[in-house]
Amino acid sequence: MKFPHLGLPHLAALLAGAFSVTGFAPFYWCPATILGLGSLIYLWHKAETPSQAWWLGLSFGLGLFGVGIYWIYISLHDFGGMPAAMAVFATFALSAFLALFPATAGWAGRKLGNIWLSIPVLWVLSEWVRSWIFTGFPWLLAGYSQIPGSPLAGFAPVLGIHGVSLATVLSASLLAALALHWRNAAAVRRSLLLLAVLWLAGGLLKLNQWSMPTGEPVSVALLQGNITQDLKWENQTLFQTLQQYLDMTLQTKAKLIILPETAFPLISSQIPQDYLQRLADHAKNNGGDILIGTVEHEGGLYYNSMLSLGSSPEQAYRKTHLVPFGEFIPLKKVFGWVYENWLDIPLTDLARGGFQQRPMQVAGQAVAINICYEDVFGEEIILQLPEASILVNTSNDAWYGESFAAYQHLQIAQARSMETARMMLRSTNTGATAIINPDGSLAAHAPHFQATTLEGEAQGYQGTTPYVRWGNWPILIALFTALGLLWRRKKK
Repeated sequence: MKFPHLGLPHLAALLAGAFSVTGFAPFYWCPATILGLGSLIYLWHKAETPSQAWWLGLSFGLGLFGVGIYWIYISLHDFGGMPAAMAVFATFALSAFLALFPATAGWAGRKLGNIWLSIPVLWVLSEWVRSWIFTGFPWLLAGYSQIPGSPLAGFAPVLGIHGVSLATVLSASLLAALALHWRNAAAVRRSLLLLAVLWLAGGLLKLNQWSMPTGEPVSVALLQGNITQDLKWENQTLFQTLQQYLDMTLQTKAKLIILPETAFPLISSQIPQDYLQRLADHAKNNGGDILIGTVEHEGGLYYNSMLSLGSSPEQAYRKTHLVPFGEFIPLKKVFGWVYENWLDIPLTDLARGGFQQRPMQVAGQAVAINICYEDVFGEEIILQLPEASILVNTSNDAWYGESFAAYQHLQIAQARSMETARMMLRSTNTGATAIINPDGSLAAHAPHFQATTLEGEAQGYQGTTPYVRWGNWPILIALFTALGLLWRRKKK
């Protein structure tokens, strides 16, 4: 592939990618991503060869991911101890790898032809591949930019986030068609009609009530300890951490109390029994339960876990989808030297829990637990549904400092609420601690980087959305069918 002469089209693509980030949290300006993608698709229409389209897609991806996940540098350098030059290189390398996906979509779209339709299909398929290859990194999927306020978010409970992405990129493609054929009245009417139908369908789907309340609301308290990441695992701060969470727990009368991921930075068997008993007794006095984040050690293996104490029988959930290089070292013989020489990250050799885990029965609710990064994978969250009445996510995004990361993570959780039509309770160390309604809106949101207890009420829900029932299968069948038809048309 011949390297192009970098000029205005590539700069425009780079800037369009960077601008698209404003469609995501913390900005939530949903038109931005559609406009950014529309600009890229317009440039792809103008590209003379598939090779030129590839480079334009790569430029867009570097802008999107270079700006959108810059916080990877913070985790590697500020808290992981990696030398600055290596952290910059690693962050750029990840952004460049992720940029290969839009680049490939553009190249394949030019090869396949009929760009206004082939690009949305190929783009979403590339996002789907990105969601599982090398354990998956489905961050900044186009559909998240429409969560929760855009009419296009209405497709989430039906087709999941990939369905929202398809509607988003198709909208961008139709805008590009308008810009290309604005002098052709018939083409303009056709594009505007399709846009109107698409957005009206999404808006009508948002009006549907996919689940129904079950039982009485439960009072909840989400504890945000604000333990700084550079001190979290230090022995000299351990007593202070335990005391802080005990004090916060004893001050709330909520029926369901939730602590963040690894709130107790030590093995569960090392937590003093009298301390655990005080937590359990307080939960019982409140007529409910408390969920604590800690590390379990069993059979020589370590697990990132949430444990329940209180009125209900003791239960545990063990994190299943681990973060590569953060919680386990893939190809340890190849990459182990990185940790020995450049990184200082605790808990990098964890074991996985099982996918067969069922919701915890606590505080009168069936609570589906997911820990940190797990809520990025909608197809895994629905494994505990429709049995679960409430979703709970516990996280520690302190690794990424005061960046976009925690807000982007919150927006992802909002999508999970919309897909499942369930409330999501998020208890985090430094933010974003929040109570999310089934429609993705925020019932409450704690200030970031402050020690606080977010109190409120959570309503259990019952019912099954199409996405809970069928997962990603409908959208994948539709995408591969469309791809096959486009390929057949190309061959003819």
